[in-house]
Amino acid sequence: MLVPGRGLPKPEHWMQRWAAANPSYLWAPRPPGPPFILEDRVQALHAAIAADDEPAVLIAHSGGCLSTVVWAQRHVGPVQAALLVTPPYVDKHWPSFGLVPRQRLPFRTILVASHTDPYTSFAQFQRYADDWGAELFDAGEAGHLETASGYGPWPDGERLVETLT
Repeated sequence: MLVPGRGLPKPEHWMQRWAAANPSYLWAPRPPGPPFILEDRVQALHAAIAADDEPAVLIAHSGGCLSTVVWAQRHVGPVQAALLVTPPYVDKHWPSFGLVPRQRLPFRTILVASHTDPYTSFAQFQRYADDWGAELFDAGEAGHLETASGYGPWPDGERLVETLT
């Protein structure tokens, strides 16, 4: 299940490529683009998880990672694992968001971190991983792992998903 960030992924973005190559990958929600309204995103994710009897593997990017951790704090459901790719660092002063949950996630999680992400430092990624009980995958100097950083194809990500299924 693909959990998009706040923007609409470009056609060449790795999430769009994975959705096209894997018809079983569902969007939760279908990429709506801005604005990012957390409550709407969490409700859409909950509806998608609840609609499927099979345990989900959540593949979240950027703001979608925040939707995922908020969902996990509020709900239970058939989730097998999550791949959280470059979650942005949000402090208590970010408008209309509030605090990011810091509780351990109840499913296996891999957090993908970059040394050159403009929204999160590597140390902040490490704190998220520690708080959420996630394995940290060091992606090197990968920017925000989006199209502007050169990610179209992302074979390392595909391999990470395989370890979660």
